[in-house]
Amino acid sequence: MDERKPWEQAAAVLPGPLRDGLRALGADRLCALEELRLRRGFPMTALFPEGEAETGGPPVGEDELRQVMENATQSSAHTALDRVRQGFVTLRGGHRVGMCGTAAVKDGRIVTLRELSSLSVRVARPVEGLAAPLLPQLMEDGRFLSTLIAAPPGVGKTTLLRDLVRALSDGEGGAPLRVSVADERGEVAALWRGEPQLYVGRHTDVLDGCAKAEGLSILIRGMNPQVAAVDEVAQPPDVRAVVEAAGCGVAVVATVHGTGLDSLRRRPVCRELAEAGVFRRLVVLERRGAERRVRVEALP
Repeated sequence: MDERKPWEQAAAVLPGPLRDGLRALGADRLCALEELRLRRGFPMTALFPEGEAETGGPPVGEDELRQVMENATQSSAHTALDRVRQGFVTLRGGHRVGMCGTAAVKDGRIVTLRELSSLSVRVARPVEGLAAPLLPQLMEDGRFLSTLIAAPPGVGKTTLLRDLVRALSDGEGGAPLRVSVADERGEVAALWRGEPQLYVGRHTDVLDGCAKAEGLSILIRGMNPQVAAVDEVAQPPDVRAVVEAAGCGVAVVATVHGTGLDSLRRRPVCRELAEAGVFRRLVVLERRGAERRVRVEALP
């Protein structure tokens, strides 16, 4: 078992001098670290709830960016760049490295990056207990009601989704439920060599790396879930898959980018999702500085 703190696990991919500069910020402060940003030509920065802070040291160059990717993939830089089609690499512990640079495109698809320009090392920090205060509002007569979670990027909707999956799977507030997760980008369970790096419950099945719509269909047919979970519904096929899942008698919990019902109605895909009649509850997350607020609305 890895006894290191989450920020230490994520920072292990950094070259030694960058790790040393990060430690200078102090262990207490680093416990709140959310991301590390390495932008070519600028010093590395650390993202905290209150904003970004420079970690000191010289500007990040090509060598540092490539070294991070080699450490992240335990392979050559060439092999690492081939993974850009996913846009990220998952690390042990559930952390991930996102990539930007000059894309090489073939047949309309990105196949690799010719040059790296920046990296984002996101620190995975599961927070258990987030769903507990919400569960009574998401249940009716002992049944979980299909729930849509809306929030702007970076506010914690995936973290809440993960904890809600865990709570339902482990039977908090009722009998344990079979939960299937269509984890296209590996952000909910973060499978690493087949094992979830972020705990999602004892009765949860995860399909990683498959498009959401196809993944939901496979899970409904093959795993007989009572609840299906999907992160960041954004395309018309995703909406159709959610509606089809609900039509099979499966409760659905999903996330979208938004700040409330009014904002969802201004985006065609989100409006279709909100008005499909699938969801009975809307959970809205807001962030003001380091403070997060949650409210639950009933949907018709």
